[in-house]
Amino acid sequence: MVLLIALALILGLFVAFLLFNPRNHKSGHKGKADSSSNNDKTSKSYKKTEVTLHNKRTDCWIIIKNRVYDVTSYVEEHPGGDAILAHAGDDSTEGFFGPQHATRVFDMIEDFYIGDLEQ
Repeated sequence: MVLLIALALILGLFVAFLLFNPRNHKSGHKGKADSSSNNDKTSKSYKKTEVTLHNKRTDCWIIIKNRVYDVTSYVEEHPGGDAILAHAGDDSTEGFFGPQHATRVFDMIEDFYIGDLEQ
């Protein structure tokens, strides 16, 4: 009986950790990119030729105002469907700032930031 209570307590602590871990709830967005470069915000530079290689549903990077974002984990959640793939591996600045996006996307996109475009 004591063993059962101990296991239930450990399981409860584990579930609480998963639910209340701030890393899982940044900006209230589920499914954000989970990369170490996102967590420490150290800026890395990427060449345009490197970004163009990430042009698929399963590997999708975009450029917005010379900043590079790995939005792979968001592709399936994108309310505009496959529109996010129109500029996969390329500059998405114009589409990103279009009238279809609510202002919350300007904060949310930072969850996907991985570095800057090399000039």
